[in-house]
Amino acid sequence: MPGFLIIFLHILLLMGCKTEAVSPLKNGDIIFQTSQSSQSKAIQYATGSKFSHMGIIYLQNDKPYVYEAIQPVKLTALDKWIKRGEKGHYVVKRLKNSEHFLKPDVLSKMKRVGEKYRGKDYDLYFGWSDERIYCSELIWKIYKEAVNLEIGKLQKIKDFDLSHPLVKAKIKERYGTNVPMDQPAISPANMFNSDLLETVYSE
Repeated sequence: MPGFLIIFLHILLLMGCKTEAVSPLKNGDIIFQTSQSSQSKAIQYATGSKFSHMGIIYLQNDKPYVYEAIQPVKLTALDKWIKRGEKGHYVVKRLKNSEHFLKPDVLSKMKRVGEKYRGKDYDLYFGWSDERIYCSELIWKIYKEAVNLEIGKLQKIKDFDLSHPLVKAKIKERYGTNVPMDQPAISPANMFNSDLLETVYSE
């Protein structure tokens, strides 16, 4: 009997560790995936990352949704969002010390800031105005305005690797010969690699 109890307690301990390791999703978490859109590969080559799409997690009635910039900016149920990605793979990251930064009033402000973009068209030209918006730009601006944090350093178009034929083709398709090389931009890769974030779940 004592031996059985020891084994039983050991199993409970292992289960407890596993439960603790996989954190539940929280408001403000940032989720990344590999999109299956026509421009995804070009983004991957230009940024050197497999991740080409992202969104922010919001919980409504204890159910997770992803607020994202696609066409148009909208809230998508998490399960539907995951199915759109390549092989259903995704990674969830969280702001370090999030309990300090993301107080209830700040989370409410994040949602208010994000609402300014709801229904806006996806920005195929990766501009920096608020008239149209792309996925990483949306999340970056929400965190910047509501939390006063820059998740990832802004770059310029010329900072990306534009040498791959697929990237060159997309650039020509979008801009012709007038490429805005000095235009500010933020990529999913740069945000994914931000020192301000930590990985809390991956599947």
